[in-house]
Amino acid sequence: MTTLLMIIGFGAATSVVVGLGQKLKLPWPALMVLIGIAGAFIPTFAEITIEPELILPLFLPPLLFAAAQKTSWALFSIRWRTILGMAVALVGVTVAAVAGSALFLIPGISIAAAIALGAMLAPPDPVAVDAVAGTVSIPRRIMSTLQSEGLFNDAASLVIFQTAMAAAMAGTEVDFGELAVSFVISAVVAILIGLAVVFVVWWVMEKIDHTIARSSLMLMLPFGVYLIAEHFHASGVIAVVVAALEVRRRDVEGNSAERVTQASTWQVLEMLITGIAFGLIGLDLRMVVESEHADLGRAVLVGLAIAAVIIAVRFGWLLLGTLIERRRTHEDPDAAPLNLRDATLMTWGGMRGLATIALALSIPATTDTGEPFPGRSYILVAAAVILLVTLVLAGLTFPAVVDGLGIDDEAEKERAATKAIAMRAYKAALHQIKTDESLPDEVAEPLRARFKMLYIQLLGTSDDQASSDQAAAFRENREQMLQVQKRAMQTARAEVLRARRERGTDPEVADKVLRRFDLQSVLVL
Repeated sequence: MTTLLMIIGFGAATSVVVGLGQKLKLPWPALMVLIGIAGAFIPTFAEITIEPELILPLFLPPLLFAAAQKTSWALFSIRWRTILGMAVALVGVTVAAVAGSALFLIPGISIAAAIALGAMLAPPDPVAVDAVAGTVSIPRRIMSTLQSEGLFNDAASLVIFQTAMAAAMAGTEVDFGELAVSFVISAVVAILIGLAVVFVVWWVMEKIDHTIARSSLMLMLPFGVYLIAEHFHASGVIAVVVAALEVRRRDVEGNSAERVTQASTWQVLEMLITGIAFGLIGLDLRMVVESEHADLGRAVLVGLAIAAVIIAVRFGWLLLGTLIERRRTHEDPDAAPLNLRDATLMTWGGMRGLATIALALSIPATTDTGEPFPGRSYILVAAAVILLVTLVLAGLTFPAVVDGLGIDDEAEKERAATKAIAMRAYKAALHQIKTDESLPDEVAEPLRARFKMLYIQLLGTSDDQASSDQAAAFRENREQMLQVQKRAMQTARAEVLRARRERGTDPEVADKVLRRFDLQSVLVL
């Protein structure tokens, strides 16, 4: 009952904090962590414990699936070098840097335990980045790279962590050759599982005509994919991401009503699950800090030193990336990072989250031989400090950093690209209405007004008065207008898809317009 009370409390708090964060222009996930920390001092909440092995399977699949739905295979085909370099190579470099620092700073820690610490702290959280960065206007290419990095870096970190923990528990050394082979096999099997499960689910969905039932099956998909992959010792993270991308590919021309139902459901669930997850992070931070440590002050200093190493390594890697990207901008002119400003923003956007807290709480008190786990108390405090620095501090200051770097100019260019595609859809719809010469003015004018509203909504803005006026006119000529409107909607959506396939069009900008189109199409029809 206490756990249920905690879930309801954090869920209700999320609804309030989201609105508060919007008014204060502060990232609400960071505020939820602070609420969780405050809740840890309430005796009833302080007694709540969730098994560490349940944290990732409960929270990670739906949040990863929702985040991956915002990107596409097309984006990965363009950015694969940048994503691979950050999601795999940067994770490896970070693990090595943190492990070396831990061996120097933490007394009695073994090499395997130090590597496990590095793997625990290496991966930025895609959910945290998405929720925090969504409160400000930053360039889409940077945002998409941060999201894509976060979708895959958990996979590399988890494989390294599991291998290092097995060695630490047995008192042996880490076999790096075995580690590399395990990662490759885990990734390949996960990709196959993700594709296979989506194929089966899609086949089943084709046999079901009920929209709500199909949407319910889609909600179960990320959990099923994750558990199946983990059962076969593959990467559940990669399997879920691959499944989400494949669903996105298959559904690009699917049923609008179903897409709206699923999108609305996912938006609500994503917000609530994210709020509960970050509240839980704050709640667990007290448990981590109070972990039988005799010298908490020294442990905090060690954590701050390791946090500085993580930030420095990420910044240095991104600076190196700017030099590489400048040499191949002819291949991908929108690649990130491109300059010092980009590197600074992406460094501050490397926020840790769910994976870090779950792995920290999973470390046992003793090894297989019955001896205390080497450096456990330092490891737990370091994890708490890194979360506070990279999630709470970075999250609360992220809007100020964005303002200080002057990011708005590039974001304005992206809005112009969105406007161009939305205008094409609007003109295509108007042309379709014009070709129907049998329409009287009293029918055509409200239709044109309605598609003007659709154009405004595709841009992400609104006009309440225009919506009210067009609704009144629509009711007077409903039957005739519905037929013409349906044809015009189909023409407008086809124009967006045509623009998406054209050479030189940013597929992600087109996808964004397409998602807005689908969300509005049911309301219009």
